[in-house]
Amino acid sequence: MADTMTSPDQRAVAADDFQIADSDRGIRIRKLRLNGVDRPYEIDFTDTSNYPRALSVVAGAFSTGKTSVLEFIDYCLGAKNHPPHPEVRRKVRSASLEVTLSGASHVIERSVGEQPSTHAFVRAGQLGDIDIPPVERRILRPPGDPRSLSSLLLSHCGLEGVELREAPTQADSATDPLSFRDLMSLCFLPNERLDDKNLLFENTHMKRLKLGQVVDVVFGVHDDKAVELGRRIGELEKRLSRARTEYSSAEEFLFENSFGNRIDIEGQFHQARARMRSIDIELRDLDGQILGASTFAERLRVRHRGASERARRASMVLRDRETQVRRLVPLRAQYADDVSKLIMLTEAHELFDPLRVQVCPACMNTMNNAVSIDDGHCSLCRSAIPTHSAHRNLNVEDQPAPDRPDQDTSTVHTHGPVTAKFDVSTELRATKARLREITGYIDDLELEIEDRRAEHEQAKEQERQLAAQLDESTHHAVTPFLSQRDDLMRRKQESAAVIERTQTGIRMLDSLDRRGTAVTRLQTQVEALRRERDESSIEPDRDRLIHLISDRYREILTAWRYPKIDQAFIDTKLVPHMRGTSYRDASSGGRTLISMAWALAIFEIAWETGASHPGFMMIDSPQKNLGQGKDRDAEFADSVAVDGVYKHLNAWLSGSGAGAQILIVDNAPPTMADGDVVIRFSGRAEHPPYGLISDEVS
Repeated sequence: MADTMTSPDQRAVAADDFQIADSDRGIRIRKLRLNGVDRPYEIDFTDTSNYPRALSVVAGAFSTGKTSVLEFIDYCLGAKNHPPHPEVRRKVRSASLEVTLSGASHVIERSVGEQPSTHAFVRAGQLGDIDIPPVERRILRPPGDPRSLSSLLLSHCGLEGVELREAPTQADSATDPLSFRDLMSLCFLPNERLDDKNLLFENTHMKRLKLGQVVDVVFGVHDDKAVELGRRIGELEKRLSRARTEYSSAEEFLFENSFGNRIDIEGQFHQARARMRSIDIELRDLDGQILGASTFAERLRVRHRGASERARRASMVLRDRETQVRRLVPLRAQYADDVSKLIMLTEAHELFDPLRVQVCPACMNTMNNAVSIDDGHCSLCRSAIPTHSAHRNLNVEDQPAPDRPDQDTSTVHTHGPVTAKFDVSTELRATKARLREITGYIDDLELEIEDRRAEHEQAKEQERQLAAQLDESTHHAVTPFLSQRDDLMRRKQESAAVIERTQTGIRMLDSLDRRGTAVTRLQTQVEALRRERDESSIEPDRDRLIHLISDRYREILTAWRYPKIDQAFIDTKLVPHMRGTSYRDASSGGRTLISMAWALAIFEIAWETGASHPGFMMIDSPQKNLGQGKDRDAEFADSVAVDGVYKHLNAWLSGSGAGAQILIVDNAPPTMADGDVVIRFSGRAEHPPYGLISDEVS
């Protein structure tokens, strides 16, 4: 198989066995918008006719956010995480992706933050629409849930409801629902898959098994296809039945509540809005007439505004003084309490000396004589007393008492020879001084409050009198307009009620339309699956499919001038080979070209044969290890022309690949690709845009 070559005519005959491609099927990327704190950051993948470009190139310097463009697209399509760069966390709050789903424009939005979102919001229309249609909340997990984002995207690829076996070789194996994330392994070729040895997820056994099943499902060549089609038809028929029931219930609800049809409701809505605008204009004119009829009272208005301002200021001053008094009274009480405590402390040491001895501790008899020092000995215990302390008497009566509490000179007696003086007079004087200051300030404030209160009452009375004079003087001029203004306000309220009721009706009709669209979509899928089941007998077998992909793989490498090309083929396990060995044995530059050729071969054959592929492909850094950097592969730097990659893509997209879409991130695309560059990041602040987050230039 490796040495055979299929001619274009033979390939066309083989491809006839598959369904003819439809340029509107699947998914196309139109715009990416990162909604920032201060501004949005947008990249447009459409051409001048507002159609998705066939080839879009994001170019620019290193570390400017090129890869993040593809990662944000993948995030909006259900990937678990978004790019975690610091500038993204600082600047971006959500990511919006405008896509076409089977030819109809939709917007998918997910929030961006410390924790990735667990759901996405989907609505019909385009970014920048003024009248935003209803938004549908889509969960991310489980992917098999009909309300999930994965189910929505798979439905536009014709793969909704597909189940994959956990053990492909066992007929009774448990199954898992196909997720759009599984399908993205054929749509997104990130940088790390280009030149490592994990192109087919060889390092993760379950992902490796699932990749093979995904390819088989996309091309419809799995062994038990008829059984799988029957199961999918049954599952979709159940969903279709539920959708029809929901549609009938919503339709009956609208009929019972007499909402009418959409034309009538929208007509009432637009008429009510027009009446509302007309009434607003009439109210403005009427207010102008009222103001014109009462201009003679302008002097009174000025005086009234002045009196109102004086009353407001007087109220503020009065409130400020009263607040100060409320805050200072507790403080004054605290200082008064501190003075009482200090006086009590002084008197306690004077009246209740703890060392006064009245009862003999040995015989417990009352002592008539005072304890004293006689001939150098204590009269109580007869202990010898040092000479310098012999003149001191241990009784408190022999100590002088202070004249006043704030001049206390009391001493604290101990059983030893040393006595310590206890004096709080300084603290007592300072506390009394603070208390006098606070008391005086409070007294002054209370006197001022009386004056301020009287001033406030006077200002209020003056304002009231001037307001009464103004009303009296303008009453006769304004009264004729009041009934007219009341009538306008009544009509405005009636119009507002009609607008609210019709908006509710429009929302209900939109909900009914969504349910009707779901019914139509499910019915179309069921009919397509039934046709596919009926025609399954003429479907190509897997060996023929592998042969087609293998031939395209070799043709692509030949067009890219792969050096010493020999025995280039893809085996039945989808492993690409070169020179008779697995791609894992090739050099780094060789693995880059082989990986791209493998992915493009599957993509191109899928598109040309009408397989269930989304219809777009994203490739990150196709020149990896091929350019002039330090990691370049010398074997390929001179002999492989990067121009050949872009020439092949342009030739295929303008020929048999018309309608498909390819997005490429490249540091330095060749000059021939300048017309396909949608944005170029300079990495220099003086040449905007610097990068994806264009105002982060440091």
